[in-house]
Amino acid sequence: MELFRFKRDIPFMTYARSTTVLSAITFVFAVFFLITKGLNFGVEFTGGTVIEVHYQQAAEPAHVQAALEKGGILDSSVQNFGTSSDLIIRMPLKEGASQAQLSETVLGALRAADSNVDLRRVEFIGPQVGKELVTDGSIALALVCAGIMAYLAFRFEWRFALAAIIANMHDVVIILGFFAFFQWEFSLTVLAAVLSVLGYSVNESVVVFDRIRENFRKYKKLSVADTINNAITATMSRTMITHGCTEMVVLSMLLFGGETLHYFAMALTVGIIFGIYSSVLVSSPLVLWMGATRAHFVKVDAAPQAADAKQ
Repeated sequence: MELFRFKRDIPFMTYARSTTVLSAITFVFAVFFLITKGLNFGVEFTGGTVIEVHYQQAAEPAHVQAALEKGGILDSSVQNFGTSSDLIIRMPLKEGASQAQLSETVLGALRAADSNVDLRRVEFIGPQVGKELVTDGSIALALVCAGIMAYLAFRFEWRFALAAIIANMHDVVIILGFFAFFQWEFSLTVLAAVLSVLGYSVNESVVVFDRIRENFRKYKKLSVADTINNAITATMSRTMITHGCTEMVVLSMLLFGGETLHYFAMALTVGIIFGIYSSVLVSSPLVLWMGATRAHFVKVDAAPQAADAKQ
């Protein structure tokens, strides 16, 4: 299925140097913000208290936040949870305050503004658990990257594996850079989105790389740059259909999923946009510059070579 077909190949590799420089600048800025501002880790990573409350009617998180601030609780975050009448309140660790004291303080502040509120659940996450989650999340990210490299090196060639993992790291660091710059909350759901983007981005790279390998076997007289241009152009329609449909679902989560899914959808949106960009304008130029040729995929016989030389 194709939405459109280009009559001529788009010369992507002609602009490869400019797009790669742009990517490098974006990457450097992302690293800069990660170092200087850092990630705004959620309670799952830093430790704290999570309280679930239920109202008899729909409750606005902003109004609940205002009620908490009026009651002297200034460092909490409020999100809808499942329905408009259920909310999650997250608070960082507080020395000298027990779980029971915190829940009573929160419930008292909320009931002072609206008596129709019930306490559903209270969970305490210690700092040690938060540190373990950070460590486990980092290990998961490293293992996913290692698995992707091994798969691509086995299926294609080491140049393609290295180019793909650089492009994927480019996507991940830029997502984290956005979260550092805007100080969006980085929670477990956002980590899940980052891992999803890794798999999603490598899928696009595999499609392009597979077409490049096919073109190396099919077109014997095309240059490497023209072979890559043809491969990217041929997969453009598929890219638009796949990513367009995925982004529609992600946008629906972003617009209608509430606070619970907001940053998850934001991470996926940034990842999808930069995933397309990196698969076309980061990984493919890297394959070209690392010297990938037709000889790496197709065995060239000496007899045909001699015949071509005589002609």
